[in-house]
Amino acid sequence: MKASDIMTPNVLSVDADAPILEAIRLMLQNRVSGLPVTDQHGKLIGIVTEGDFLRRAETGTEKKRRKWLEIIMGPGHLADEYVHTHGRKVAEVMTPDPFVIGEDTSLEDVVDLMERHGIKRVPVVRDGRVIGIVSRANLLHALASVVQALAATSRADADLREQIITALGSEKWVPKDFVNVIVRDGIVELRGTILDERERQALRVVAENTPGVKAVKDHLIWVEPLSGMALAPPGDNISPA
Repeated sequence: MKASDIMTPNVLSVDADAPILEAIRLMLQNRVSGLPVTDQHGKLIGIVTEGDFLRRAETGTEKKRRKWLEIIMGPGHLADEYVHTHGRKVAEVMTPDPFVIGEDTSLEDVVDLMERHGIKRVPVVRDGRVIGIVSRANLLHALASVVQALAATSRADADLREQIITALGSEKWVPKDFVNVIVRDGIVELRGTILDERERQALRVVAENTPGVKAVKDHLIWVEPLSGMALAPPGDNISPA
């Protein structure tokens, strides 16, 4: 899977020159925890999140540091912090130059990027413009859909196997104790031992006539009763249903 398969399209964004109140309202009204920030030409230049508003002068949550630590940090860093906690425009509180991905980026690379840099969302860009966003929630939704699909496939395969085994159980010629049926993604594998070569084709017909079967793989071993010689089927011996 790739980013375009799970991203949220038509992403809300906020202008860099917009007041921070506009960004806050957008996040609250749309129940999102972050917004891409764009310039006057619509190009991505930053991202603003809930974390950018945790420490603000208005709420008295600015960081309090000892004097000696402020000396070590230097005036430049303190000035940046002041702008972040007192700034009134989105551009003054956003994280500039955010990590971005392309629409063809693999989910493996997306997860690796999130883990390495401790981020919760990554804008998806095309020619510098945001076309979507991948968040941790998107990854969870993707995982849920895959797990659900796998569960549905497993159930369908189990139903097919049960139908085939029931059909074989009603036939007197079937060597029931020596034949095993395996079903994966609608493809049936016949494994085990037969004592009469004519049973091979009959077993395949039973499987092929079961609705939902896509193909049958014959791995049956024929043991010739008189000589005891074991003969495997030629090649993969796959027949479409």
